[in-house]
Amino acid sequence: MAPVKAKSGGKDLYSVILPTFNERQNLPIITWLLNRTFTEQNLDWELVIVDDGSPDGTQTVAKQLIKAYHPHVQLQARTGKLGLGTAYVHGLKFAKGNYIIIMDADFSHHPKFIPQMIAKQLAGNYDIVTGTRYAGDGGVYGWDLKRKLTSKGANIIADTVLRPGVSDLTGSFRLYKRSVLEKLFETTDARGFTMQMALAVTAKAKGLSIGEVPISFVDRVYGDSKLGGEEIVEYMKGVLQLWWTT
Repeated sequence: MAPVKAKSGGKDLYSVILPTFNERQNLPIITWLLNRTFTEQNLDWELVIVDDGSPDGTQTVAKQLIKAYHPHVQLQARTGKLGLGTAYVHGLKFAKGNYIIIMDADFSHHPKFIPQMIAKQLAGNYDIVTGTRYAGDGGVYGWDLKRKLTSKGANIIADTVLRPGVSDLTGSFRLYKRSVLEKLFETTDARGFTMQMALAVTAKAKGLSIGEVPISFVDRVYGDSKLGGEEIVEYMKGVLQLWWTT
């Protein structure tokens, strides 16, 4: 893919906020891939690692990466496992970019899709660009049938109830204009598993524009999934709350 051209008037800075918990094995590779992707595209970037007190040595690895990729990497550690949504809020306080990318550290979100997301945003001046597993040639790989049905069913339920016009409400691979994300954080209470859905629904309600880029979602290679029964219950409650308030 040809390098993405930044808007006239100066280069944009893309801040990647990467929440981690026990991602010692994944973090060096995902950082290398991010560096390669942004370097090949001649884009200014930074990585904000938000680690929730991982006991597996993730922070030790992160400190090594800070030295190796200076000045592109920073670590903003927290004292315990405080949740995915609050990790994004925390990371945004330290991010310097005028564009914010949120993604997972486990390779389910591959950096190779970032140039496509940036190009989509620049072409349409979208407020948000979200990676979708459920449109175009997007797809899910490595999940068993039960988990695929759970994810697809969750999106169908939310789409039926909330009608947000977004094909992948639960996806957490997104590019935001910084000013947009700041405003959404101010007006969106959800901070748990339902946060991605709440941000998209709130954005649509405010008349913000959302573009979509098909992605291949691949199940994590190292470590354990953070998704459990409690998160599914929380999601259903979140759908109903959003339906009631929007």
